[in-house]
Amino acid sequence: MEEETLDEILNGRLRVFQKKKGYRFSLDSILLAHFISLKPRARAVELGCGSGIILLILAKHFPHVDFSGLEIQEELANMARKNIKINSLDGMVKIFTGDAKTALDIFKARSFDAVIFNPPYRKISSGRINPILEKAVARHEIRGSLKVFISAAKDLLKPAGKVFTVYPAKRLIELVSLFRENAIEPKRIKLVFSDRFSDAAFVLVEGRLDGREELEIESPLFIYREDKTYTKEMDIVFSELARFPFGGGD
Repeated sequence: MEEETLDEILNGRLRVFQKKKGYRFSLDSILLAHFISLKPRARAVELGCGSGIILLILAKHFPHVDFSGLEIQEELANMARKNIKINSLDGMVKIFTGDAKTALDIFKARSFDAVIFNPPYRKISSGRINPILEKAVARHEIRGSLKVFISAAKDLLKPAGKVFTVYPAKRLIELVSLFRENAIEPKRIKLVFSDRFSDAAFVLVEGRLDGREELEIESPLFIYREDKTYTKEMDIVFSELARFPFGGGD
């Protein structure tokens, strides 16, 4: 069995099992979790939930929301289940093994208030594919693409339901185009920069099914100072995430 680590995050408020050499969550998942707002008693699903880091954070912050996760890789799905159990979230989060392409075989159509995804970013033709299959599937569009995730979101969302995602800033036009092809209107955008001297790295986006044309562009987020320590904005993100709960939503 491949060696695992048990890591404490958010000042020890969460414990997370991860593969030592396989897929490990990254900062973009943390930023997406902080960006999300949900109403009490909502139903939310994360497509491609990996080891469950986003769901763990959200379940702690929105205790009155019903969460589901869908993961195509059985080993990662099992790890997400283990993470949910070790954090005593068994009654709040359910993990399903399956493909976003066939999400309607697992979930009822139009049954969720929110769909969340942090999809594979890299095209198969873009860069060297990691020899570790778990990492390759998580990072490259091998078994799932942005188009697949957005199409699934359209099928799963209730009327006026929300989509929350993070994606490379350089592919923002593609993201917005696919949103609109699927009747999802971008409503809120936040650009994320590595530092004040770099181009935008990621974009956090909230969309609404059949929403009207009105977009809020939030203040940008800068991750690092010149000395590579976290900025004050990032300190605030970590501080807010370490307080349970912070939620409410709009």
